[in-house]
Amino acid sequence: MSLSRKIAHNTIIQMVGKIFSTVLGLFSLALITRYLGQSGFGEYTTIITFLTIFAVMADFGLTLVTVQMISGVDDKIRETKILNNLFSFRLLSIIAFLALSPLVLFFMPYSAAIKTGVLITAAYFIFPALSQVIIGLLQKRLSMDRAALAEVLSRLVLIVGILIVWFGNLGLTGILLATVISGASSFIFHYLFALKFAAIKCGWDTSLFKEIFRRSWPLAITIILNLIYLRTDIIFLSLFKGTSEVGLYGAAYKVVDVLTTLPFMFAGLILPILTASWLAKKTDYFKTVLQKSFDFMAILAIPLIVGGQLLSGPVMTAVAGQEFSQAGAILKLLIIAVAAIFLGTMFSHAVIALDKQKKLIGFYAFTSISSLIAYFILIPRFSYFGAAAVTIYSEVMIAIFSAYCVFKYGRFIPKFQTVFKAIAASAMMGLAIVLFPKSWQANVWGLITIIISASAFYGLSLFLIGGIKLSDLKAMSKKSTGAEPFNPSNL
Repeated sequence: MSLSRKIAHNTIIQMVGKIFSTVLGLFSLALITRYLGQSGFGEYTTIITFLTIFAVMADFGLTLVTVQMISGVDDKIRETKILNNLFSFRLLSIIAFLALSPLVLFFMPYSAAIKTGVLITAAYFIFPALSQVIIGLLQKRLSMDRAALAEVLSRLVLIVGILIVWFGNLGLTGILLATVISGASSFIFHYLFALKFAAIKCGWDTSLFKEIFRRSWPLAITIILNLIYLRTDIIFLSLFKGTSEVGLYGAAYKVVDVLTTLPFMFAGLILPILTASWLAKKTDYFKTVLQKSFDFMAILAIPLIVGGQLLSGPVMTAVAGQEFSQAGAILKLLIIAVAAIFLGTMFSHAVIALDKQKKLIGFYAFTSISSLIAYFILIPRFSYFGAAAVTIYSEVMIAIFSAYCVFKYGRFIPKFQTVFKAIAASAMMGLAIVLFPKSWQANVWGLITIIISASAFYGLSLFLIGGIKLSDLKAMSKKSTGAEPFNPSNL
């Protein structure tokens, strides 16, 4: 079976899994928002965001570094040794940074409920941190269907936990404990599903630790700078505004988080291919894979913008409840940032494949500093609309800067024929949405019918104007046989 068909098959499996996990994620969001209300969900969002800052600082880009370090390794013993040291590095970094959170929390003007919630929830972030190393292995083996299954199962655990909290009336503390248990289950599922390829455990090799740090520190800096413009919006909102505003913005942002898992999932699958082809000096193949990936992201991103402008309000009401209907206006803005993330993610991963992540540090610094200044100015005056506007600006800038680096060091300029076709098909889709009865948007099943019908109409329109070719559909329908590790020599 060809490599391209294996990628396509894995992508389809992941997309099916992602659809299930997305539905479950939205369902869990619906339960939490309806149970906690605007103010309670604002507290929940503040707690999670506060701890996310420390977890992201500890990230060091180790999922990407894992893929980078094992992509060219055929010796299974050597591969396992690298994974064990990455696992230890990840465990030490996450514990060290999470230990700082209570110290910073002491100086924050938060309520007792938020401060207690931070202490309860800190343990949650250890589990996804460790799972990242395992995900890197599954990306290399083109077996992300296992990661997708682990995600679906952990979402089910979360939903069961939320229902127990709901019927037991356990409040915010119960929701936070359910979140921790869900994170632990996710790690267990990932670990068990990866045993076919490696039994990862803690390891210590000084030379490997130095190599991990050498590769990861540029990513660590860019991730921290990325953190400034991506996550401090909620922190500023929590300081300048009330928990209700944080709740509305957090609900809209949660939908964004669900949507943006897809580009990162796909880019993670493509990264080993880009890395191996560049190392093998097969630049034409590198450019072909990147162009196909860019086209795929454009096909997904552009209809999101159109559909988001027309359906954001009904979507937020359906997902989070009538109390969060105002969040539709926020989502309408944030959906533009989602489209920038879809396209920019492929370029930022291509920069890693080129091993030029250090070159992005200056661009990330500029974007972070300018975004920070904008948050100070806009959030006190325009609340969550100011935060959303800065998010759009930052994501567009990073996409542009990443594309520039790929052009400079990889001499890749994307072709836009598919983009134009996706725009045309999205315009026709938008017209179809407008023609549906407005009353359908007022109930969940009517809204689902509109979304499914509009998506099918978009796909058909794109196919008829040549944005999707029959040969691509046939290739994607071929099933994979076997799960042999990726070998760069097969390129």
